Amino acid sequence: MRTIRFPGQRRSERPVPTLPDMSTADSIPPPPGPASPSVPALPPDDEGGVLGRRYRGLTFGIISVISLIAFEASAVSTAMPIAARALDGIGLYAFAFSAYFTASLFSMALSGEWSDRSGPLGPLFTGIGAFGAGLVLAGCSQDMWMFVGSRFVQGLGGGLVLVSLYVVVGRAYPERLRAKILAAFSAAWVVPVLVGPVVAGSVAEQLSWRWVFLAIPVLVLLPLLIMLPALRKLPRDDRGGALDRRRVLLALAVAGGAGLLQYAGQDRTWIALAPALVGLALLAPSIVRLVPKGTFRAARGLPSVVLLRGVAAGAFLGAESFIPLMLVSERGLSATAAGLSLTGGGLAWALGSFTQSRSGLERHRNRLMGLGMVLVAVSVAMVPLVLLDGVPVWLVAVAWIIGGYGIGLTISSSGILVLSLSRPGEEGINSAALQLSDALGNIVLVGAGGVLFGAFGGGTATTDGDATDTAAPHAAFVSVYVTLAAVALAGAWITTRLHPPAGEGGGRVTASSGAESTSGSEARSAS
Repeated sequence: MRTIRFPGQRRSERPVPTLPDMSTADSIPPPPGPASPSVPALPPDDEGGVLGRRYRGLTFGIISVISLIAFEASAVSTAMPIAARALDGIGLYAFAFSAYFTASLFSMALSGEWSDRSGPLGPLFTGIGAFGAGLVLAGCSQDMWMFVGSRFVQGLGGGLVLVSLYVVVGRAYPERLRAKILAAFSAAWVVPVLVGPVVAGSVAEQLSWRWVFLAIPVLVLLPLLIMLPALRKLPRDDRGGALDRRRVLLALAVAGGAGLLQYAGQDRTWIALAPALVGLALLAPSIVRLVPKGTFRAARGLPSVVLLRGVAAGAFLGAESFIPLMLVSERGLSATAAGLSLTGGGLAWALGSFTQSRSGLERHRNRLMGLGMVLVAVSVAMVPLVLLDGVPVWLVAVAWIIGGYGIGLTISSSGILVLSLSRPGEEGINSAALQLSDALGNIVLVGAGGVLFGAFGGGTATTDGDATDTAAPHAAFVSVYVTLAAVALAGAWITTRLHPPAGEGGGRVTASSGAESTSGSEARSAS
């Protein structure tokens, strides 16, 4: 039998049989072979679904952790203005958000490396501990700088948790159940996003803003106890050894660069160009080495999956960030009414994620993701129509339901593809690359939207409930939404490149070195 050796494969590795060309397939069916060593084979009647006897405890634990993170995100956003005023720190308000984001960028990359070397339990429990400690520190803060520092600690924990949970899914659940558990990830955000602001606002007004932060760590204990027995049963694939110092330094450079760019974005003066240029010099060469080779040129396979995640998240959430401002300043809605227009999008996101998890649609995953990006492009392009006086404002709610469904089809599917294209022991770094792309897509596209908004006179918009009569704000909003709709269409094109290149035996590209390697299922067949 003819064999091939992929670039980067050591001579000690066993050769991989050449597989048939599957370039015309819409998705990648798993080749026959023995079960993955990371997921022990079980009789069909014993395995069940994600809520079956084997996975029930782990599933409830994961959903509980995600729900608490989602509740924290929505609740903290509501309580933050009250906290900043109480601590006399309005001037540092934006840094409370950027500190979390900057820290999470570093810990995402660290979590991927740590999970692959020692398994996901270490970063998962360390992340939950850091997340809870950051909340306690925030609730006890005596000044705004302490509050910003506590948000940094929270970010470290949040990044560790998000990536390690993806690794848990890759190692604990068989491939047939991954779409369903990742759909549950999205569903776990729905209730917290709906009730979080109401609960946080009531607690902050009736008791104190501090209790919004201090109450959440106690709630973390229950999901930990639920999922601990199942986590202890995870097969150990411990490579041991110290963390890759090079990757740790690259992660630091990415976080530092992103932090400088965010700082520069908050200072609209010429002096801000200096930190912006330094941040870009740190970020650009470092992120290229932390994602699969070929990501930024949309190389086929895993690189395009990682790129699509950033494009999809950035286009959708970047557009969403300008909707409340547009409705308040141009159509005179209250802040509450403007926020409610986005609620349907969150529910539709969960519905789209549920749709892609249906087993009958597995073979059409790439087409579903393409459809999802087209729906996002259509919804983003619809939003600025409400700038016309004769168009009802509820069109925004309809548009965001369409876009939410589309992004739900795409985001969860990208997580599934990354896990299926990762060989055992590399789920961590590839999941980290996916999350880094997600975060950086938001930073780049939200930032680009802000630049366009300002360049077309967006500074003349008001937020006091009176719509402006000048044409400049209209042009500012239109420039943002036209640009982001075009980005979403580019994402639809990227979905045509998600299949690995033909003639390479289904080779996979990993974020560890950029070298092509065999997928887990192919390696199992070879052995």
